Amino acid sequence: MDSRLINRRDLDFLLFELLDLDGLFERSRFVDHSRETVAAAIDTAHAIAQDHFAPHNHKSDENEPQVIDGKVVIIPEVKEALRRFIDAGFLAATADYELGGMQLPFTAHMAVSTLFAAASLGTKSYPSLTMAAANVLRAFGTPDQKERFMRPMLEGRFFGTMALTEPQAGSSLSDLRTAAVPADDGSYRLTGNKIFISGGDHELAENIVHLVLARLPDAPAGVKGISLFIVPKFLVNEDGSLGARNDVALAGLIHKMGWRGTTSTMLNFGEGGGAVGWMVGEPHKGLVCMFHMMNEARIGVGNGAAALAGTAYRHALAYAKERPQGRVLDSKDPATPQVPIIEHPDVRRMLLAQKSYAEGALALCMTTARLVDEKDTATDSQARADALLLLEILTPMVKSWPAQWCQESISLAMQIHGGYGFTREYPIEQFYRDNRLNPIHEGSHGIQGLDLLGRKVTMNGGRAFALLCARIEETAAEAARTPALTGDGAALGDAIGRVKDVTAILTGAVATHGPTRALANASVYLEVLGHVVVAWLWLRQGLLAEGGLAATADTDERAFYEGKRHACRYFLRWELPKVGPQLDRLAALDDAALAVPASAL
Repeated sequence: MDSRLINRRDLDFLLFELLDLDGLFERSRFVDHSRETVAAAIDTAHAIAQDHFAPHNHKSDENEPQVIDGKVVIIPEVKEALRRFIDAGFLAATADYELGGMQLPFTAHMAVSTLFAAASLGTKSYPSLTMAAANVLRAFGTPDQKERFMRPMLEGRFFGTMALTEPQAGSSLSDLRTAAVPADDGSYRLTGNKIFISGGDHELAENIVHLVLARLPDAPAGVKGISLFIVPKFLVNEDGSLGARNDVALAGLIHKMGWRGTTSTMLNFGEGGGAVGWMVGEPHKGLVCMFHMMNEARIGVGNGAAALAGTAYRHALAYAKERPQGRVLDSKDPATPQVPIIEHPDVRRMLLAQKSYAEGALALCMTTARLVDEKDTATDSQARADALLLLEILTPMVKSWPAQWCQESISLAMQIHGGYGFTREYPIEQFYRDNRLNPIHEGSHGIQGLDLLGRKVTMNGGRAFALLCARIEETAAEAARTPALTGDGAALGDAIGRVKDVTAILTGAVATHGPTRALANASVYLEVLGHVVVAWLWLRQGLLAEGGLAATADTDERAFYEGKRHACRYFLRWELPKVGPQLDRLAALDDAALAVPASAL
């Protein structure tokens, strides 16, 4: 299977050659699965994505949700596509059998998600939010909450959201004001305002389960005083039937530049005296619960960016092969036929850069997904602990690196299309607008950079950072012993050595210069480490490509592995060197961002 949505051979390469999905099938949770069951899931997802998601992607962008007579109206194709998605079992793909799930490995689920994100990211968002909310309840909910709210979510009857952001607080969760007051029956009454709530209101499901951050009357100030609550759009009776409308009001829709198919809402809780809610987990521990959902959503953001870049690359590649224009540089005769633009060196350069960004981003997302399976199901306790450490440190990068560099990849796709690229008759401009939201969704680059440099590299005595560096150094050493990759292995080894030195300078500067100076350029550090990590994943793919080329004479297989070889070489030789000047300025504790007064800007 190959299509404009995804390169199936690349997906199989990631699953079975890079990430050893076969090894998961030996574990008790996944013993019923095999290459065949995963292939069946991907084939089914491709058919639904191709036939029911992709056809309405442009229409939902041009006809974004609107409020009519107090209800949110969405084009009917969205509900039909979601029905197909739910009926195929994808909403509960990773859930336990007793909950109606498939117990599909999260890695395979990520592969399936890539197809739906490439087809229609806006439509795919509704089930993605629902799955993440259901997973919070699975981890922290009471038996009653699981039965009353989680099970209907996994069945597709209820959808879910996370309601964090408030107008006056933005990303500063310590400034949240939404209040929750205990009621006599053990429930709570919530009052407050939330904004930018994706999927916050619609008619796509029987009910919407909002997971809302709020403060109890005795809550301490800051993030240590935030609790998490279930606040459904409609109350749910003990027998599971729907009750009265809860005190949750749609205050309006937010109109975005992209990702228009997903409602973005302003919600008012408690206009009529208080929205009924139930606490999830312990008092004042709401962020622990919510980050369970947010971290899953951050992986999803990265995957969505990778999917958009992947489909944009395939559209650009097809266009470059079909579009005749000009002649090769050493042909001076204007009477000769025009050549397809893929024959022009600069177009090939752009396509190779696109391939390196898009496939590198997908490898990063899939690697992170594999770590989720490892931390949950590895039989060895040390392997589970190591997977959790790597997952913690990679999460800021998997959220941010694809969002940033897949935008560059989509921009190159637009450039290859020339003037047609920025017209609405071609899909590239929508991909560009849709992806531009990803650098902001689930925490901006600056927030992720502070999380990475300010917390993740130093947590547990720096064990996560040390483990990541060791894995990178191991691959660099292996490549250095491989004749075709000797120089690339040495380059990666030098890069991670410099990163370690500069990281020591930056973390040490917190004590000597204070956190403001030390962390002022944390987003640059995030970009640097992200580039090094993707270079590592490309070198791992390059090693596999060398082995694949040595083992096959099949023409198509050799072409595939040659593509991996050239993309690896491009990234290691053109992209990795970009981190050198950035590391120089980081090591110098450059204060350009601090020295300029606000009045001078």
